Amino acid sequence: MNSAEGIIISPLKEELIEDIHKTNDSFKVFGKVVPSFQSGKWSFEEILFDEVKNIRFPDDQLDWIEYIDSEDKALFLAYRNDDCIGQIRIIQDWNRFCYIENIATKEDFRGHGIGSLLLTKAEEWAKERNLIGISLEAQDDNLGACRFYVKQGFVLGGVDTLKQSSNPQIDATLYWYKLFK
Repeated sequence: MNSAEGIIISPLKEELIEDIHKTNDSFKVFGKVVPSFQSGKWSFEEILFDEVKNIRFPDDQLDWIEYIDSEDKALFLAYRNDDCIGQIRIIQDWNRFCYIENIATKEDFRGHGIGSLLLTKAEEWAKERNLIGISLEAQDDNLGACRFYVKQGFVLGGVDTLKQSSNPQIDATLYWYKLFK
């Protein structure tokens, strides 16, 4: 059985707010993306680290009510057997892209199609608003996430070498885009 079967994607409701942080598991940092820009196009190579580290982002502290029944932002939660196993948080950005603020899947469910289902939901939401695509940012040391985005049809569209200046582990913020046809 495909583990994506039986998954319910629900928009955020007040009674589900307590589930938001349940998907914030640690993830493995095992390599980095090294971007290059030639002839007007971004490409990249991968470098694997000698040592694998586990990282967990701090829980976001936002006014979650703002994501309920909003025209320009949304948060969708993925459930399996009433357990929250994933989420995607999106906004309608000024540049007519659906910007992914966060996407997360519980560690035990990674690689089973949950992230793809959440991205499909974000794409549906964006197309309902006549947006031109989806965008997001990732740090260059999150190779696993970057591989996932490429697999989902995203292309590298830009690099910022200053945004993470306070973090010596990160050389660049990578901007990924998926344009609708």
